[in-house]
Amino acid sequence: MFGRLVTFGIALLSLGAMAETPQERGAYLVNTVAACGNCHTPFGPNGPDMSKALSGRLVTKEEHFDAYAPNITQDKKTGIGGWTDAQIAKAIREGIRPDGSIIGPPMPMGLYRGLSDTDLNAMVTYLRTVKPVNKVMPKSIYRIPLPPAYGPPVGHVADVPEGVTVEYGAYLAGPVAHCVECHSTPGPMGPDWTNALGAGGMPFAGPWGISVAPNLTPHKDGIRDLTDAQVATMITSGTRPDGSKMFPPMGYGYYAQMKPDDVAAIVKYLRSIPALPNSK
Repeated sequence: MFGRLVTFGIALLSLGAMAETPQERGAYLVNTVAACGNCHTPFGPNGPDMSKALSGRLVTKEEHFDAYAPNITQDKKTGIGGWTDAQIAKAIREGIRPDGSIIGPPMPMGLYRGLSDTDLNAMVTYLRTVKPVNKVMPKSIYRIPLPPAYGPPVGHVADVPEGVTVEYGAYLAGPVAHCVECHSTPGPMGPDWTNALGAGGMPFAGPWGISVAPNLTPHKDGIRDLTDAQVATMITSGTRPDGSKMFPPMGYGYYAQMKPDDVAAIVKYLRSIPALPNSK
């Protein structure tokens, strides 16, 4: 009996040793599912310049704004190294900087409010380890009014249990990866999550021309006739079933590193949302 207890205790210790630390969880979220570098890491001649990871870049210039993703490295003069953990967390989840100013689009503030306390803390913990890069970024210019806030202060947000479930897929596709931000049809106030969740139609201009976010709903215009494996391949490699390549700004290089179960959970969630035709 004593031998069995010892063996059981060793097994528990082994499981504990395998559990993710907050820093590991944060690194995973920031560098894969949330794909923060897709906006915050500058480009070099061969793609993202990882020697200056998360030091900021011009994301887009369009009719309503010129959006510059800020330097979120630990540089104390030009990044967030001088911010407290609470200030970083508030900026991520509520869109409010330490000076009280509001963070504007394309930062998906309406979705980041749903980040769990645990995951938000993990992301902040990881950002504290990011190499400082001294790089001054211009301020974004908005030709539209920004709200005074994106809602009341966020209280406790519980964890969503990990697993290949609709619930966890909704959490990953919403608050973390913000898939429904880009893939929902634009309305007067931004993505129309009420009437056009996942129906696609949002245009993105870049050196490649204009790409339009496709329909992700289980409609014939969306993913109904694709296998789960085909949808997963599109997410993680940007390759369509016919072998053709999809355009940016999807962060395929980041999503390629996602856990297979997390990709499967997202696909499971997409199968569960209302089937909608392409926007007209």
